[in-house]
Amino acid sequence: MAITKEEVLHVARLARLELNDAEVERFQGQLSAILEAVGKVAELDLSDVPPTSHPLEVSNAWGEDVPHTSLTQDEAFANAPERDDDHFRVPPA
Repeated sequence: MAITKEEVLHVARLARLELNDAEVERFQGQLSAILEAVGKVAELDLSDVPPTSHPLEVSNAWGEDVPHTSLTQDEAFANAPERDDDHFRVPPA
């Protein structure tokens, strides 16, 4: 399944990305290849395969909950493009 240039531009707009023509062409090819791969999986008969939540055996890897000091507000906002008192200022949607 090939993805169109317009679909790439639509996804880019949703992600708020500016793409040049070369990037649009490259992503169009890459996304089409991904959709082809997913399409091949969809053709498989998986009726006898039990559903799983994860393909590998997973064990709990949580560490101990150890309290520590948090960032100060100034540290948290250090890389923010704009700040409004105790809030991040972002452009309207």
